[in-house]
Amino acid sequence: MTKRRLSDDAGIFLVLVGIALFFEALGWAVRDASFLFSSQRLLVMVLQVSIIGLLAIGVTQVILTGGIDLSSGSLVALSAMIAASLAQTPNARAIFPSLTDLPVIIPVAAGLATGALAGLVNGSLIAFTGIPPFIATLGMMVSARGLARYYTRGQPVSMLTESYTHIGDGAVPVFIFLATAVIFHVLLRHTRYGKYTYAIGANVQAARVSGIRVEQHLIVVYTIAGLLSGLGGVVSSARATSGQAGMGISYELDAIAAAVIGGTSLSGGIGRITGTVIGTVILGILTSGFTFIGLDAYIQDIVKGGVIVLAVVADRYRHRTAGL
Repeated sequence: MTKRRLSDDAGIFLVLVGIALFFEALGWAVRDASFLFSSQRLLVMVLQVSIIGLLAIGVTQVILTGGIDLSSGSLVALSAMIAASLAQTPNARAIFPSLTDLPVIIPVAAGLATGALAGLVNGSLIAFTGIPPFIATLGMMVSARGLARYYTRGQPVSMLTESYTHIGDGAVPVFIFLATAVIFHVLLRHTRYGKYTYAIGANVQAARVSGIRVEQHLIVVYTIAGLLSGLGGVVSSARATSGQAGMGISYELDAIAAAVIGGTSLSGGIGRITGTVIGTVILGILTSGFTFIGLDAYIQDIVKGGVIVLAVVADRYRHRTAGL
């Protein structure tokens, strides 16, 4: 199994290298410039995908249980608005005038708690009412976006403290993403939490018979996914130096795409955080590469959609072959 996991990761990594080399060649042909040998471009690319990567780590765990999470993008916006409203300076037209210039831990904790609470609601609905994850998280997606807009009547929250915006400075978001990936890679591979997550996705009835408290574990998984969406909202607002209700639009789709491209099976029970990290970088290379060669943004979405479909088809083919 270990050799197979390494082989799968190596295969996905080779795809990443192939795509990068393709854009390098295309760059010289179309722009007479290098795509890869530009430190500024690479830094911007990695910064752009770091927030998607945080969401993708949470979404990967949800998909491993056989579920789905469509609410992560909206939770980014809601968490960003709430965290930013508690990180304003005294000179701002503050949402809460008596709560300005607070220690940075307070807005960060508020953003994380917002995401975690929404994830807890998602998990509870799925575990105790039998609502399909698609419907439960779709409802949260719409509700959270509405709450983000209602919170300030659609107005952005600006003039944030320097200690808060430092979270989004330079390569800090990248370090947060990579540290989060390492933590959850270890949790999924070397702890009971990970074993239960894979077991539920592989066969929920067998997991229940073996003594796993499936409902409670699902709540934990969805709460963690919400927590990571909250973290994405904190990093997004810190990087943009403002909270905006329009943040995170379609991020949930990019997060799911990163997980699937990285080898996570939509059927559940199969996937790796390392693969998701590679899948996230692949998405970043595609977006940055298409922008570099001047491809129309609408065409970019069409191509990205095709890549996602191909990844799912490849996943199905791989499982069919393994079954044979």
